[in-house]
Amino acid sequence: MNKAITDGLVLMPPPFSAGLNQWSSANGLPGDASYSGAPNAALVTNDQDFAGCLELQKTSSTQKLRAFAETPLRPDMYIRVSARVKAVSGNLPAVRIAAWAGNLGGANVGSVPQTASSVQLTSYGEVVTVQAIIGAGNRTGVDLVWGLQPVFAHVGLDLTGPTGGVVRIDDIVVEDVTEVFLRDMVDVVDVRDYGAVGNGSTNDFAAFQAADAAAAGRTILVSAGSYLISGNLTVNAPIRFIGTVTQPAANRMVLTRNFDLDTYAAAYGNDEEGFRRALQALFYFSDHVTFDMSGRRVDLTGPVDVADVSGLSSFSTRRILRNGSINAVASSNWNTTTVTSVATYATANSTRLTAVANVANVPVGALVSGTGVGREVYVKSKNVGAGTIELSQPLYGAAGTRTYTFKRFKYLLDFSGFSVLSLFEMHAIEFNCLGLCSGVMMPLAGSVNRFDSCTFNRPMDRGITSTGSGCQGLLLDYCQFLSNEQALDAQNRTTIALNVQANDAKIRNNRIVRFRHFAVMNGTSHMIYNNHFFQGDDATAGVRVAGLVFTQTNVATVVQGNYVDNCFIEWGNEHDPEPAFSNEFSFGGLNLIGNIFIASDVSSAFRWIVIKPYGAGHFLNGFTLVNNTFRVFSATVDRVEALDTSFATLDFSRSRDVLVEGNTFNQVNQRIANPIVTDHSQNTEAATWTVDASAYIPFGGRIRMVESVQPTSNITNAAGVVRYTMPNALAGQGAGGDHVSLRWGEAVKGSAVVRMRMDVPA
Repeated sequence: MNKAITDGLVLMPPPFSAGLNQWSSANGLPGDASYSGAPNAALVTNDQDFAGCLELQKTSSTQKLRAFAETPLRPDMYIRVSARVKAVSGNLPAVRIAAWAGNLGGANVGSVPQTASSVQLTSYGEVVTVQAIIGAGNRTGVDLVWGLQPVFAHVGLDLTGPTGGVVRIDDIVVEDVTEVFLRDMVDVVDVRDYGAVGNGSTNDFAAFQAADAAAAGRTILVSAGSYLISGNLTVNAPIRFIGTVTQPAANRMVLTRNFDLDTYAAAYGNDEEGFRRALQALFYFSDHVTFDMSGRRVDLTGPVDVADVSGLSSFSTRRILRNGSINAVASSNWNTTTVTSVATYATANSTRLTAVANVANVPVGALVSGTGVGREVYVKSKNVGAGTIELSQPLYGAAGTRTYTFKRFKYLLDFSGFSVLSLFEMHAIEFNCLGLCSGVMMPLAGSVNRFDSCTFNRPMDRGITSTGSGCQGLLLDYCQFLSNEQALDAQNRTTIALNVQANDAKIRNNRIVRFRHFAVMNGTSHMIYNNHFFQGDDATAGVRVAGLVFTQTNVATVVQGNYVDNCFIEWGNEHDPEPAFSNEFSFGGLNLIGNIFIASDVSSAFRWIVIKPYGAGHFLNGFTLVNNTFRVFSATVDRVEALDTSFATLDFSRSRDVLVEGNTFNQVNQRIANPIVTDHSQNTEAATWTVDASAYIPFGGRIRMVESVQPTSNITNAAGVVRYTMPNALAGQGAGGDHVSLRWGEAVKGSAVVRMRMDVPA
């Protein structure tokens, strides 16, 4: 590349034959003295070595020669200034190339070197060539490194040493030698050509900006070196790193044309730092909503606190992390922090612990356990001065003062530092916890965050954890959760795939393998579709644990088309500070539709659907179990459903809107239904027929209503006379209220189909 040709730049100063008034004995500035008429300078036209030259006698300690003409400079250009010189008589001086550096304002840039190394003349008549290269970049072979400020030069030379000597100087030559320094003159712009030093301590921020501004579609090359970038840098041109970058933690670098893990890892020298820095940039970069991990794996030696990395506490613009694997590497940074403390709980302030001993040591985000504490209750915040802790959910039975245990798990990606984070998505990410750590902790608040086609491989404690409302509207699609406890019997496992604290989760098309629980879900209006969650083991007549756990009464949730494999659905109210019924919504709104329920090698006591009230007085007020299939392999179970009365039972005298029909039962001893349709045969005359429906009533409830009685044979009295009468039907008879009495008014016999219900319409 030759700028004199391509850009029409005039680099050469005029020849001496054009007149010595073109040459200064000072700096070449307007008003400086020229050599025209000077007694120590003359033109020589007949020198045997030079076609035309300047003969100059040295009369001062530093005899200057500078062109009045301005030689233009550009930051992407290198010029070579050269001159041929020979001594004629007198003392032998030293010679050096020199130039006066001028900025845009015409002032001298005194901070840059303006004289090159001297060459000593040692004999008369010997032609010596002196030269120096001037350029912006600190590159090997550049004699005068000028950076970005100088834009022109008055070129020339100096004679130093003893005075009195006479020398002859051939015309000074200025050449563009940029091609010597640039590898690819069409495609590459090197940051060193724009003043970058790359010594790890000089701030090269301005040089990167200048290179980016000059690139004009070409690729920026960051050649070997360590470049300190102090400042927030955005690079709009394509960029390639051979050297590396260091930056203060608060500064970010946005690479708009190379926003991928490969480039960031190369820029910062390793995958982990590159990953953190790219995440940081993702929250500030408006041109890209997606950070692509390039299908590569990142090894993490500790949790990534995403809020701390980004420097933000709130963000609600859609961003996506996609296409890669995040891998935990053994380190003490993953160790769970465990704190035990005494605290006081009162139901009047249902999500607060007070008088917490050593509250400063309790980590925010810790799981809370203790007597009367439900599952998946976390520390949302703490006030050290007040000695209080705010909880993610109320405690069902912890009133008073007692001891609690707080466990803070460590997560590959921890978003808990965000007070609000919405619309953040993770696509096709493999979270390789490898039994060392957990997967993802959600932000404290936010909505419509999403996981799509992700894999959570062997989390130590949790796959996805929510400690607040950051799971509001959670979208979880096509993900796979693989337990770290697959070899353990089901009852001995402790890991949980995910929990939900808020409303409106959409959990669809996921596969979950051998966790303690698939999901512990508070909130309402969830949609759980087409998931396969299996939690069996290899034990004979093995114990099974809950797959889905609902922790409040009115869930308004649809569970449809799932494969519920060797686990059960548990429905309780363990996150209620006063779990007894008190004029609130009771157990209602759960719709189990079209699911496949299987179990293998279990005891006959196993059940797939369990209701567990934590306080008295509750009742069913809307429950649907339709078109499901129940099947047992290598065993037989008694029934499909159960009421866990560990704390309380249900009030079946208040059941409303229960629909159980269209289900298929295989290797199940007793089918259930509501309404219950039974064919009763009365073989001996009786005025009152007693119809026993107890075995068929879901959850051991009572009969509240008889819808119809339809005789299926002649109803005859003791004399064999057919009676055309209808009985009075009384529901809720017997000690358990699970019988119906048909009163005919006289003793009769025969058969009838009786349709009865455990509920009444709302």
